[in-house]
Amino acid sequence: MCWNLCIQSTWLLWISIIATTMLDTAFVLIVITALLVVVGLCQPLAAHLRLPPPVLLAVVGVSLGGFPAVMSRIGWSTQTDVFADIFTELPVSSGTFIYVFLPLLVFEAGIATDVRRMLEDAAPILLLAVVATLITTALIGLALWPLSGVPLVFCLLLGAVVSTTDPAAVIAIFRDIGAPARLTRLVEGEALLNDAAAIALFAVLLGMIVSAREPNIGTGLYEFFISFIGGGALGLLAGRALLWVIPWVRDDRLAEATLTLALAYGVFIAAERLFHVSGIVAVLGAGLAISALGRSRIAPYNWSFLTDLWEQIAFWARSLIFVLASILVPRLLGDVGIHEALLLVALIVAAFAARALVLFGLMPPLELFKLTQPIGPAYKLSIIWGGLRGALTLVLALAATENPALGPEIQRFIAALATGFVLFTLFVNGTTLRLVIALLGLNRLSPRIQVLRDRVLALAYSEVVDSVRDMAQYHALAQSAVEHVIEPYQAWVAAADARDDAERLPERDRLAIALVALANQERVLVLEMRADQIASPATVQVLLGISDTLVEGTRAEGRLGYRRAAEAGLSFPIAFRVAYFLYRYFGIQRFLAERLADRVELLLMMQLLVDRIVSFNDERLAAVFGERLAELTKEIIEHRREEVSGAFDALRRQYPDYVAALEVRFLRQSALRREMGRYQALFEEGLIPQELFDDLRRGIGSTRASEPRPRFEIGLDTHRLIERLDILSGLDEPQLERVAKLLRPRFTVPNERIIRRGDRGDAVFFIASGAVEVRLSARRIRLGSGDFFGEMALLAGQPRQADVVALTYCRLLVLRKADFERFLAANPDAREVINRVAAERLSMNQGDGNRTREIAKL
Repeated sequence: MCWNLCIQSTWLLWISIIATTMLDTAFVLIVITALLVVVGLCQPLAAHLRLPPPVLLAVVGVSLGGFPAVMSRIGWSTQTDVFADIFTELPVSSGTFIYVFLPLLVFEAGIATDVRRMLEDAAPILLLAVVATLITTALIGLALWPLSGVPLVFCLLLGAVVSTTDPAAVIAIFRDIGAPARLTRLVEGEALLNDAAAIALFAVLLGMIVSAREPNIGTGLYEFFISFIGGGALGLLAGRALLWVIPWVRDDRLAEATLTLALAYGVFIAAERLFHVSGIVAVLGAGLAISALGRSRIAPYNWSFLTDLWEQIAFWARSLIFVLASILVPRLLGDVGIHEALLLVALIVAAFAARALVLFGLMPPLELFKLTQPIGPAYKLSIIWGGLRGALTLVLALAATENPALGPEIQRFIAALATGFVLFTLFVNGTTLRLVIALLGLNRLSPRIQVLRDRVLALAYSEVVDSVRDMAQYHALAQSAVEHVIEPYQAWVAAADARDDAERLPERDRLAIALVALANQERVLVLEMRADQIASPATVQVLLGISDTLVEGTRAEGRLGYRRAAEAGLSFPIAFRVAYFLYRYFGIQRFLAERLADRVELLLMMQLLVDRIVSFNDERLAAVFGERLAELTKEIIEHRREEVSGAFDALRRQYPDYVAALEVRFLRQSALRREMGRYQALFEEGLIPQELFDDLRRGIGSTRASEPRPRFEIGLDTHRLIERLDILSGLDEPQLERVAKLLRPRFTVPNERIIRRGDRGDAVFFIASGAVEVRLSARRIRLGSGDFFGEMALLAGQPRQADVVALTYCRLLVLRKADFERFLAANPDAREVINRVAAERLSMNQGDGNRTREIAKL
């Protein structure tokens, strides 16, 4: 009795302290601090209990929110009222969740996404996210409408609320059990766009209700897509704008992180308040833009810092949302009766039926028309069961309950069913998902990955055995101790070799694994180039894209896919084609010069990469995959090196001075990198103080910043090109000046058709530099610098008798028919010189089998 009185007295003392400080900001911070402590402790506890952390956080939140009700049953209701208000009456509303926490969560999800890998499954992800959101909302609304007695628009609003998915628990389980990477990517991609689509749809439906408009499906879908697409476009533009600003901060990681934080909130508010489109979609678009392009524009170390920082921020935000929203669960549930329980059952059935309809009804046509890789039934079942709901659903339900446009009955209807559905998915699906994954056999490695794992572990274990023996010999340790340590490693290596002999994969599959490893190593080397600042951000971005394409192509088609991806990497990109179009038809050279400079740098860096890949193949790949596979991969890489060298040499021959300047810049940047590495080593060894190291680093940084890429000139100056033509070498200066006014320079790219058979002859072409191929019906003839073609068709007025195709980059001088005739008529001396040079060339080419006569047919 005395002990009980003591406890109650102590309790009342704490309650009085809390009551006097409840409105104090410091006390609110104390409560948040306590919740962060709970969040921190829940992580290791969840790992120990083998539960997803969100499930445990939900248990803690519901327990805190339901604590007053439990205490009232034992007679402590009065004493716990104030304690209950500490959590349930915190100054945290749905607006706080939406404006403070959601931009952080969505932006982090965007920058953490590997956009290029997600694009592999763009069709199913869009289907699962956008289309499934609309279908789920519609099915839930139509299922509850006749049962609940609530107007259809409110049932649809509830459908939008519960359409949001929370991948945190699912992803944690997938990663813990080693589920296939594609399954994880599908769920992450679905949640990424699903939340944005659901929130946009929720806003559209709520807007209809608040404005008292008559619900209209066409109008609603129109507003939804305008909000969704408009928000995405705004976010992409904002992300690109930030990346344009990033170089100005000079690799200051703190400044870069600060700008991304400002971007997340700025684009959200601008979208919601200024442009009236979806703020969440805008934040997502900005995050995806940073993810897709930022890796090439932000130094790798800074990028790691940025992603780690955002991961931590998102963890805090996600955890606090979960706990704070879960605390409100008892209040949202209210007095739930049998009728609400039956409606909840209907809601659960409709929600899972909608996911099954999308995966088993709408996905097969996409697979049939090759719009996506096939998704097996096991994957589909795990995605259906893994559709957990979480904090975002509770936040939207809370927003509905706080909206005065919804009556008390509607608020209670949405709050009770949404909360009940969240609890069901967390405590039923979340706790059994691990078992479902195991039953479906998705927790086992694929044969390809198992082979790679065995080879890597065998190599690592062999190196460990050698290292242990060397260490024991160096320290004169007992041989028995050595054998005791290395015995498990040797046994595992022997078992792996036996398993490899018994379950050997076809050589085709093993080759594909090795090529994927080479492509991944290429990506690592590209990021090293970015860190060393030896390649521009644009070039790094292209090289990263090529390495990703190599991985994707090899996974899909093996050796053939790798070769096709390598060839595609050498093709002209869209930006180059657009620049060439502007030059060819509008005479704009600036954009073409920029794209040519990019291509020279790209091919130079690609040649350096392939050389390093060859070395990696010889030194590392052979040890993991064996000599036979290493020989096959080397053959493939050598072929690729020949293709890259050929493309690079074609540009080198046309622009040797620019290539030389670019090579000097590369060597200087490499020297600065080694210099910086030496200073770093001296600093880490304690041989130079911090202030000296900072001074040396600043000096290198200023040197790098002061050396931009050389300026590229296409070299289409008519006078300089005329100097390359032997046929005009006998003309004096006045004559050459008159010719220069008549000639027009033209630039061509490899494989461009200059003349087409059957076209009307209206010009003669002089080759100032480069090479072309004349494709006659019976043979092909190669022409080079100083040659000309097209003159006989011009003079005789006959159609072209052959195709002429550029073999390399060419710089030509074009003389139109009217100008040519006018020049010859007005300059008889010049005509005599031209005829004399043409006669000399004719006599020199007599041994070529009437080569000149055939060319004259052009």
